Amino acid sequence: MQKNYFYWLLPTTWMAIIFLSSSTPYEKQDIKPFLSSKLDFSFLEPYFSWISFHYHHSEVSMDALGVNGFIEFFIRKGAHFGTFFVLMFLFCIAFQKTVKWQVQKIIVISFLCTIAYAILDEIHQGFTPNRTPYVGDVLIDGIGAFTACLILMFWIKRKK
Repeated sequence: MQKNYFYWLLPTTWMAIIFLSSSTPYEKQDIKPFLSSKLDFSFLEPYFSWISFHYHHSEVSMDALGVNGFIEFFIRKGAHFGTFFVLMFLFCIAFQKTVKWQVQKIIVISFLCTIAYAILDEIHQGFTPNRTPYVGDVLIDGIGAFTACLILMFWIKRKK
């Protein structure tokens, strides 16, 4: 076993950033005021006004959220996807540099660690004012991690 545990600072630091973000009440993360003051997305209304669905007991549509709230919803969910996409890669790097496992095992274990942290992150949000845990967010996190898995498997297959 290699002794280069420095690589574990990568996922650990990233998890600390996620933890801090999950500890922040929604009001302090609300980007709608920024969007309203700096950017005008009203030109998107004719193209996306037909979109309407429910997510965590709330309607997601331009009618219900306004243009900026609608944009913010997708930015926030994209952040879930991207954050756990990156965490998956960081776990893979840490395992690859510190253990002598087959690459497939590293990918599976990294995926499971990423999902476990996504679940813990949602539970943690339940203790943060004006934040609620939601299994749908874990699903989005998992899709981000799974996408990273697919990219890694494609890259490994192409490398061979």
